[in-house]
Amino acid sequence: MGWWWIYVLVVALLVNTTRAGEGNVSYDGRSLIINGQRKLLFSGSIHYPRSTPQMWPYLIAKAKEGGIDVIQTYVFWNVHEPQPGQYDFSGRYDLVKFIKEIQAQGLYVCLRIGPFIESEWNYGGFPVWLHDVPGIVYRTDNEPFKFYMQNFTRKIVNLMKSEGLYASQGGPIILSQIENEYQNVQAAFHEKGAAYVKWAAQMAVGLGTGVPWVMCKQTDAPDPVINTCNGMRCGETFGGPNSPDKPSLWTEDWTSQYQVYGGEPYIRSAEDIAFHVALFIAKNGSYVNYYMYHGGTNFGRTSSSYVITSYYDQAPLDEYGLVRQPKWGHLKELHAAVKACSATLLQGAQSNFSIGRFQQAYVFEQGKGACAAFLINYNSRRNATVQFRNKSLELLPKSISILPDCQKIVFSTAKVSTKANKRTVTISKMLDGKGRWKEFKEGIPNLSHTSLHSYSLLEQMTTTKDTSDYLWYTFRFQPNSSCSKPVLHIESLGHVAHSYINNKFAETGHGSHETKGFNMDVPIRLNEGMNNDVSILSALVGLQDSGAYLERKYTGLKKVEIQCLGSKTYDVTNYKWGYQIGLEGEKLQIYKQENLGKVEWREIQNPTNNTLTWYQTTFDAPIGDDPVALNMSSMQKGQVWVNAQSIGRYWVSFHTPAGNPSQILYHVPRSFLKPSGNLFVVLEELGGDPLQISFNTISLANIDSPNSL
Repeated sequence: MGWWWIYVLVVALLVNTTRAGEGNVSYDGRSLIINGQRKLLFSGSIHYPRSTPQMWPYLIAKAKEGGIDVIQTYVFWNVHEPQPGQYDFSGRYDLVKFIKEIQAQGLYVCLRIGPFIESEWNYGGFPVWLHDVPGIVYRTDNEPFKFYMQNFTRKIVNLMKSEGLYASQGGPIILSQIENEYQNVQAAFHEKGAAYVKWAAQMAVGLGTGVPWVMCKQTDAPDPVINTCNGMRCGETFGGPNSPDKPSLWTEDWTSQYQVYGGEPYIRSAEDIAFHVALFIAKNGSYVNYYMYHGGTNFGRTSSSYVITSYYDQAPLDEYGLVRQPKWGHLKELHAAVKACSATLLQGAQSNFSIGRFQQAYVFEQGKGACAAFLINYNSRRNATVQFRNKSLELLPKSISILPDCQKIVFSTAKVSTKANKRTVTISKMLDGKGRWKEFKEGIPNLSHTSLHSYSLLEQMTTTKDTSDYLWYTFRFQPNSSCSKPVLHIESLGHVAHSYINNKFAETGHGSHETKGFNMDVPIRLNEGMNNDVSILSALVGLQDSGAYLERKYTGLKKVEIQCLGSKTYDVTNYKWGYQIGLEGEKLQIYKQENLGKVEWREIQNPTNNTLTWYQTTFDAPIGDDPVALNMSSMQKGQVWVNAQSIGRYWVSFHTPAGNPSQILYHVPRSFLKPSGNLFVVLEELGGDPLQISFNTISLANIDSPNSL
């Protein structure tokens, strides 16, 4: 070797060493470039607030074992800045700890700051206090909004910098995201929408993270921000980067879909996911993120409107973190097959051509002999025999076969070798001893009990500041003439309404995820010639998480009438109304051990007929390490706490079209439990039987095993 070549080699080694030390991240038209090397990356979404710090190491390790290179997460503004300038990064919200755990396990991070995230998260991640900022209009060229958005974005970026977490500092963060699927609403803001996109991009890039920024579903993402795809079939739907100098990235490949109360789970097969991932890569895609890889749990009141407590349970790692087969294993095999030829895919020249009526080949060739091929059979009904490189190959229906050396098929998206599993539920603790329970019944407020009054129906979120799901609307009614067969007519833009006449429960009504409100007509009995107290408890099940002009959305009661038989109608919408925010038990926080004595508990009476009743008991933790879940199938609607930790909302009585509850099992993380003496508190709105609640352990079993689900 001549001295010149030795010099070139030494310089090259020095350059690569310098880049590795700097953690340089850039991109070209083919892929992200990390430390001078193009990277083909598989990513998985895991959201830190939807699990616990005790679960993070295991979840990240199982993702890595499944062939994942990057963990992608949103940043949740409303939990981190519950009040302006007051920040919380503790417990489940410890973003730095989460990222450092990812780094410790040798994976990269994609940090989706937003700070609007949608994500089926309450108010799309916005803190509710933002609603009260004078003159604010969200997500547009509006100075008040841009001020607070920039403040929070800068807060997160500076926090990451202070901990040395960007790749440019030697940390794991290789990508950041600003905004989220903005193009879905951009047209509603006219010219201010385009101006906002440019401002957001410039603002983000100006923060100097040293790593690229992305905007998903944003075809006009300004340079140098990369526009990316979200969806289930980005190999078919993505129009590609808006510049030949940007790579093709898929930031959300939906492994399932979120589920709502009244909705069935969406089951997406491992074969379908693998097909579309392989297609995207065959078409020069170089980054695929599974949304979600682990969904987790919407603890507390964090879910958006009508979204159930369990989140993306059908992901490769289920709600409890257990491996869902064959999805996890099939994708692991896909990742291995792709990585076996990643150098050729990233450096080689691509060609594609027909190999049959419904068959296509994508071939990558590099230098002397390096070759990789993706052979596609679009026919969903029949096998196809094709000729490729002087060989006869059999392609399964609706499949992509991967040949890392253009010779042998090592993986077919339609051929699943991983054995399927299902979960087994084992009853560990029945809470059926009547003497072990105590109850406290909420009082029903009337007009004289309330201090907040108005001659109109107040908007619910503005009134409660989202400190509670509940707002009482009360008024006093005396008909000025005989009212035959009276009916209480309610029109609501809330989610649920429970009606009471003279302190007695009358009826409940609710809407659905697909409707913007609901009406209910309640036959009532009035005291003739006397004042009648009418109390309506309006309940929300999360705030809306998307849409233009989110700050203008109305919740709560819109119109109330008392209709008499015939033509007589009393429109009481503009009567004098009294309001009470939340429930007494909530205000006193009687789900905490130290506050139990603030109310008078009594022995349980007839629970199935009780509305608005709190129940409490204690229990010992199930033995072992298997995940724990509450079976709430005997209850109707309410909330649950274990040792003052909110497990979330339950709504068992809202059935699917097939007549089933959308969710009956509710995850209780092991870290919430003590060996014994755990306090269990239930708020039941409609009447259920707490004596039939059970604590269960969840384990994996062969698909043919009994008692699996």
